[in-house]
Parts: sequence; structure tokens; C-alpha cells
Amino acid sequence: MKRAALAALILLAALPMLAIGPKDGAGGAKNVAILLFPGVQIIDYTGPWEVLGHARVDGKPAFKIYSVAETASPFDTAMGMTVIPSYTFAKAPKPDILVLPGGNVDPQLSNEGIIRWVRESAKTAEVVLSVCNGAFFLAQAGLLDGLEATTFAGMIDDLQRSAPKTKVVRDKRFVDNGKIITSAGLSSGIDGALHVIEKLYGKGTAQLAAVGMEYDWRPDSGWARASLADMQLFPAFAAVGEYPRRVVKHEGTKDRWETSWKVTTTASAQTLQENMDKAFGEAGWKRQGPGAFHYEGDGGRWTETTRVEAAAGSEKAYLVTTTVARTK
Repeated sequence: MKRAALAALILLAALPMLAIGPKDGAGGAKNVAILLFPGVQIIDYTGPWEVLGHARVDGKPAFKIYSVAETASPFDTAMGMTVIPSYTFAKAPKPDILVLPGGNVDPQLSNEGIIRWVRESAKTAEVVLSVCNGAFFLAQAGLLDGLEATTFAGMIDDLQRSAPKTKVVRDKRFVDNGKIITSAGLSSGIDGALHVIEKLYGKGTAQLAAVGMEYDWRPDSGWARASLADMQLFPAFAAVGEYPRRVVKHEGTKDRWETSWKVTTTASAQTLQENMDKAFGEAGWKRQGPGAFHYEGDGGRWTETTRVEAAAGSEKAYLVTTTVARTK
């Protein structure tokens, strides 16, 4: 590598060290406590950890990050990563920032020890960030009443039932209520954590952290999974779920989505079509023609069509394509 190119790379690597925000130098690094529990979703806690670890003010780390769990014993996350918490609830430093990831949250919601720690830590924390269905910890602790919130796309309705005094939204990647910030599913926690940096140390500091991570941060993009048209495709996935299949296409926008499966079966094309129609009918869609349905709800009026065709070059296989589109 040429010397000039090497020097440029060194400079790029050092950029996060040069970030200076409006509140620099005030009290040193802020404590960030990240809750862990068996079955915690990996990206929900490692995403914010990585992001906050890139934040620098006055050439020093902006945050001291550590994990906290009910016990100090090792346990497995979702997908089998084994972790050892840094602290137990009893011994953890008092957090300035509290991060509540999602994952296998339901079994933890009846654990009064966890809910008590969340409630007490949130009282004195400067910022509380939930990721994915980590928002249910806040709901269980009574911390979402009167606020706006979001969560994992498939649990939007569940959160509304669990927190009836909360306005739950589908079209935001994260929601900032001041102290309480909720982010949507999985990678949304990265955006939520970058927003925390911006909130505390300014947009430039957050931008440098994002670039240092090689992350294309677009806080105003409006991309939120719960608002995409593919959320209307659950009946189709249920219908093809009984057959060996492979997704060959899955793409679209907020207003239109098309998914194609290669389905292997000895059943006829007619049977596949009937099963798809049955699934949409049972989900509340109204028939408007052969292989076509319409539905009103979830922010609009929708149409659905399904085509079943013989798969080229394959015996006993079909290409099943379902399209949903928002109508005026």
C-alpha cells in the first residue's frame, strides 16, 4: 500500500476520536447498562453496544458500557451465543443510559426482580432506550403510559394491548419521548443508539460514529418494517407453510409487495390456489374474483392477487406469486 493511502486510512480510523459535542467534558464517560437475559436477541444488545462504543468526545470514549443480568452465571442468547454478564442487579453501577433489548422477553415479564430493576434504574437514568420487544419491559413497568412508542413489527398490536394508555405507531424506526426512546425491531436499535449519541453530543458526533462503523445512517428515511406492504402477506406465508418451499423473490415498498415461492408438491395448481384463497379468506379478506381479494384496515385498503404456475425445468414444482397493493 502506498504511503499516502495508508495515511488516509489512519486518518479515517482516527475520525471518531476527534468528535466534539456540545456537552463534552461534563463528568466523563456516561454509564450504559444493557440488560441481558436468557434468549436475548443478539443484535438488539450488540447493535447499540457497538454504536455507543464508537462515540468519542474530547478524544475519549463517551460511554462506559456494561451488561447487567439477574445472575452472574453464563446463559445462551437467541441463536446460541453464550454470554457472561458483567454485573448482577445488586452490584451494577448506576446507569446514566439504560438499554432494554428484546428477544425471549415474555418469560421475564413476570419476574418482579427484573421489572423492579428496570423501574428503579429508569427513575434516575438520563435516557432509556428499548429495542424491539424490549418495549414490553417498559410497558410492564408502567413507563409507557401517556407516551408514544413502537416495537417489533409483528408485535405492534400486542404492545397496544399490553399498554392501552400508549400510542403505538407503525411508521417510525424509533420514537423519542424525551427520556424514553423506543426503537422498532432488531437493526432499528442501531438507529436508536445513534439518536442517543446525537441527543447527548450532537449530530456530528453521531455521524462520525456511523461512518466509523461503515453504516449508512439515514435517520429521516422513514423506513420502518411495520409500515411496509409485506406485513399484509402473513396469510400467504401460512398457506405455503405446509409445503417444502423456497422464497425466490421478496421485495416491495410501503404500498406494494410481491413475494414468489418455489413450492414442491404433488398437489395440483388448483389445490395450491384454493389453499391460498382459503388463508386470505380466514384472515378477513373479501373475495373479488378468482385468486383475488380485498381488505380494509391497517392504514388503508388493500388488494391481493395470487398466481400459481408450473416452475420451469422442475417436476412437481410450482411458482406461487402473491402481490398485495394499497389502493386509494
